Formats: sequence, structure tokens, C-alpha cells
Amino acid sequence: MDFFEVVRQRHSYRGGFTERGVSREDLAKIVQAGLDAPSGKNCQTTRFVIVDEPELVAQIAQMHPANKAMQQAKAFIACIIDKQPELVYEGYEFQIEDCAAAVENMLLATTALGYASVWIDGWLRVENRNTIIGQLLGVPDEKVVRILLPIGTPEKEPRGPKKMGFDERASFNQF
Repeated sequence: MDFFEVVRQRHSYRGGFTERGVSREDLAKIVQAGLDAPSGKNCQTTRFVIVDEPELVAQIAQMHPANKAMQQAKAFIACIIDKQPELVYEGYEFQIEDCAAAVENMLLATTALGYASVWIDGWLRVENRNTIIGQLLGVPDEKVVRILLPIGTPEKEPRGPKKMGFDERASFNQF
């Protein structure tokens, strides 16, 4: 699939997944895309835990009964950052930006490989779910699960929402 086609097709998929698994080789490719993302001052702060053990996948899946993608995921990728990030440039830290860049790369790789996913963030921060999942995954206390990606083969042809046109959201030289 051409890069621009991958970008066009990538969207948040909340539907169900088929029974087809996700190979470790493909999971490693997806995470490598995240590792290849840029990071502020090249600090490479985001860490990843790939969850493919069926019992562990099931424990995480049952935590979100309203989201089919979570319930039927064949694997998860947990993106982990520091709770107290180091200030790396003029009093600023970039862990959230670094994590976001890595996640988007992984979502594009997921699409390119024929899988689907959804960026789980806000749900994690409610009811201490990021801590609970972190404990399941052995995440050190000074770190936090910031993003969770359920991965699987979509049972339906993924169709993203209609996007506004270029002229509605972009301009040259001035707003």
C-alpha cells in the first residue's frame, strides 16, 4: 500500500476483530515503527510493552466492556512514559509529544499491515486504569501507561469518517 493511501485509510477502529491472531513478527514491525519516530532532543523516552499472551490479553480486554476493539483484541501495545519527566530543553519536556509521534507511526504501520486499532488514552486515565494495567504489565512505579493500542484484524472493512477538504483546514502564508 502506498504511503498516502495508508494515511488516508488509517482511522480509529472501534469495531470487532476476527479470530485471526497477530504474529509476533508483525507486532515487532509495528513497535519498530514507533521506535523509529522522532523524539524531543532524541531522548527516546517512550517505552513499549507488547501484550500477546492470551490470558493477559483477556484480563485487559475485559476491563472495557463498551469497546469491541478492546474486548476482541488479539494483542495490545502499551506505551509508557515517566510520571515525572525530565526537563530537556529550556525547562520543557516532550514525553507526551514523543509518545504521540510513536503512536501515530504505529497506527500507520498497523494499517499498512492490514490490521486495525484505536488510540486508547482518556479511558486509561479514569478510575486508575493506567495504574491497574501498569501493575499487570510490571511497569515500574515511576512510569505510567499513557496510551494503549488494541490490535487485530478488522471483521468489517474499516471506513473512517469523512474529512474536511484541504481548503477548509489549511492555507498558505496566513490563516
